Amino acid sequence: MNATPTLGFLLHDVARLLRKRFEQRAKCLGLTRSQWQTLAYLSNNEGIHQSGLAEILEIEPITLVRILDKLAERGLIERRQHPTDRRVWLLYMREEAHPLLAEMRELGDVTRGEALVGVSAEQREQLYQILSEMKTNLVQACRTPVEQDEMNDG
Repeated sequence: MNATPTLGFLLHDVARLLRKRFEQRAKCLGLTRSQWQTLAYLSNNEGIHQSGLAEILEIEPITLVRILDKLAERGLIERRQHPTDRRVWLLYMREEAHPLLAEMRELGDVTRGEALVGVSAEQREQLYQILSEMKTNLVQACRTPVEQDEMNDG
């Protein structure tokens, strides 16, 4: 068996270790991983409805409701009723969340810095370009159904 990890395993391990190291640093903020991930995604998607955010986070809507309840209890987010559909709640950051988000971003910068020690600026740029291209390719591929013959060949 080949001792060299595949690209998928290596990307997974790097992502897992980035999250682990960030969690070690963010422990002082008093947020769970799911809470800080929710805040991070919400900060870029304010006004989104709960089911849309659940889809982005790739979690079940009922799971997100529990996370949002905790964040609302801490005064970090607020739910507002949709102007035309009373069944839909729109999500917004509260002012109290912005300093916490800034701390999270700083911790993310430090964590990424640790991960990229010894990687030149040119190599970093190449890495970002390659990963961006891979993401684009996979987003496109995921929109295309897998042919049954392809599945049998794999």
